[in-house]
Amino acid sequence: MKILIIGESCTDIYHYGTCSRLCPDAPVPVFKSTKINKNGGMAKNVEANILKISNHVQIDIITNETWNEIKKTRYVDEKTNHMFLRLDENDDNYGFLTVEKINEINFNVYDAVIVSDYNKGFLSNDVLKIISEKHKNTFIDTKRKIDKWSKNYTFIKVNNIEYENSLNYLKLNNHNLIVTKGPFGCVYKDTTYPVEKVEVKDTSGAGDTFLAALSVEYTKSKNIDKAIEFANKCATIVVQKQGVVTV
Repeated sequence: MKILIIGESCTDIYHYGTCSRLCPDAPVPVFKSTKINKNGGMAKNVEANILKISNHVQIDIITNETWNEIKKTRYVDEKTNHMFLRLDENDDNYGFLTVEKINEINFNVYDAVIVSDYNKGFLSNDVLKIISEKHKNTFIDTKRKIDKWSKNYTFIKVNNIEYENSLNYLKLNNHNLIVTKGPFGCVYKDTTYPVEKVEVKDTSGAGDTFLAALSVEYTKSKNIDKAIEFANKCATIVVQKQGVVTV
């Protein structure tokens, strides 16, 4: 299986530590870092999850060249998993992917195309529309308002908030839309797919895991029910762990 991933990436950094006192010159806790985890986030996290899910997959990824410089740093209490602060660096430095670059790609060599659209400026509506027209097996997870550019995607994955933001368009158009609802599972064409009740430690990156699992399983089986159930199971695994992690 050969997969193309297109989308924004960053570096996720987690500082785990303790807070046992307040700062003497300001009413804020003093954080002592005891452990640091670092990994690729966003589209790079989709890639990492696919590599964990399947041993028989080859991945090409088109992402922003600056992803190592774009950092999302969280400071988290190691016992309670309470996040004290998230610090974003270079978050306006994603660059942009051109139509010319997309037209240079031979999409025919891929079994699936996955778009991880965090709506940071790297992908335009025109680029997203062209990608959907270049291949017959396309998956997108998007943070932007769904509109005419999206109509040719095989499956569109959004969370409940993103779904509500696009209701005006979705009421008038039929989409292969998968709406994830956290502990309530997800919905596809009026069917609800429940998830196991578990202790949730961190939901960061769970959407990336869902997208990766959904794409791989559907490309293998061509069975969307089986793919959604598998994606739910994989996402349930990662929310029980700390940080942005793979299955």
